[in-house]
Amino acid sequence: MKHELKTAVFPGSFDPFTTGHDSIVRRALPLFDRIVIGVGVNIDKKYMYSADKRVEDITRLYAGEPRVEVKAYGDLAVDFARREGARFIIKGVRSVKDFEYEREQADINRKIGGVDTLVMFTEPHLACVSSSMVRELMHFGLDVSEFLPEKLREL
Repeated sequence: MKHELKTAVFPGSFDPFTTGHDSIVRRALPLFDRIVIGVGVNIDKKYMYSADKRVEDITRLYAGEPRVEVKAYGDLAVDFARREGARFIIKGVRSVKDFEYEREQADINRKIGGVDTLVMFTEPHLACVSSSMVRELMHFGLDVSEFLPEKLREL
């Protein structure tokens, strides 16, 4: 019997990519043959870092892991998943509020695209970490290194 490559996408803005995001990817790796981190681009949204920089930084973080790819996308996550041949979307959830939002998205993605969502709960010690929180702390000149993967702290 031929082995079907199990691919998942992990979509998000990742502005910046945090220790929480990294934890989700590393915990999901044993479940999939290939994970494509999708760096979302929305022309109506203002980002701290360009899509090219976000893709470059995350690619550098996973340089030693051939099962992880990083690509930008500007359409629906479910369309990105289909283009990548992914049957699964990975989402990290920190709270009940996150869960309700992601459950609604998962229902729609399954209905319109036949793509299932794997919800992974954030490790408790990372539940307070979000890209928006990191951006706000950076704006006020605070040290955010503990919230960024080690390889991204110097970038």
